[in-house]
Amino acid sequence: MKAFTTHCGIAAPLLRINIDTDAIIPSREMRRVSKKGLGEGLFASWRYVLPDSRELNPDFILNKPAFANTTILLAGNNFGCGSSREHAVWALAEYGIRAIIAPSFGAIFYQNCMRNGILPVVLSNEAVTQLAEEIQQDPQRLTLKIDLQEQKVESPKGEVFEFDIETGSKEMLLKGLDSIGVTLQHEKEIAAFERQLRQQHDWLYLQN
Repeated sequence: MKAFTTHCGIAAPLLRINIDTDAIIPSREMRRVSKKGLGEGLFASWRYVLPDSRELNPDFILNKPAFANTTILLAGNNFGCGSSREHAVWALAEYGIRAIIAPSFGAIFYQNCMRNGILPVVLSNEAVTQLAEEIQQDPQRLTLKIDLQEQKVESPKGEVFEFDIETGSKEMLLKGLDSIGVTLQHEKEIAAFERQLRQQHDWLYLQN
């Protein structure tokens, strides 16, 4: 997983409230047995003209030239609500989204982001609206900067917004670790425990 330390990128405002995981990736787009290719299905109901087509809807924000190469989403309240499908985060990550800034998130979606290298940033409605207004004038030039170590978002005008994040999740992102990677940090201790267990309870390991 790619580590997240600082990121400066193009932001797209998608300020609808209650964007659920089915909107992020409809169930019809989850036909693959791997994560690869899920980015094509991101926001498929809005991004494409017809279901099961790949004809781009020119009115959808991510299809507009001004927002090409978007890596940060500005969203409304309760982003990622609905089902717990991790495919929603996988699709966002494959598309290239590195961070989402919103006033609130679906709880499971928020945790899924942390475990897949996407930083979910909680800021007030007023802050998100202000950032959206600032970048709209020239999104390709007026980018946002996010510093995870300092827990700050910097607007194009240089205003700084601080955000909170749980320490363990922050460390996962800074080091680029998923849940398995976090566990493997204790590989030596795990191996030592297994050796001790084998010595104390060797009958558990008897071979036929």
